[in-house]
Amino acid sequence: MAAGTGTAGSGTDEAALGYEQARDELIEVVRRLEAGGTSLEESLALWERGEELAKVCRRRLEGARARLDASLAAERAAEEAEGPVGGHGDE
Repeated sequence: MAAGTGTAGSGTDEAALGYEQARDELIEVVRRLEAGGTSLEESLALWERGEELAKVCRRRLEGARARLDASLAAERAAEEAEGPVGGHGDE
């Protein structure tokens, strides 16, 4: 399974990776590093790939957080806009 986790992919491959894909590949990279038995060069390549994958995960999570924050802010703004109208509707 040495070829299962590619270390050559970067740039456009990273942009196409979803969070779950990047996380799963990162888990596999960590397993391989922890298992040992790889050459120094392969270990360094795996480490570099792991760093790239961690960045992808972090960016995806930050993007999701920003979308949630924007959605919550829009919801709060809508509630505030409706609040005074509902309170004065009987007058």
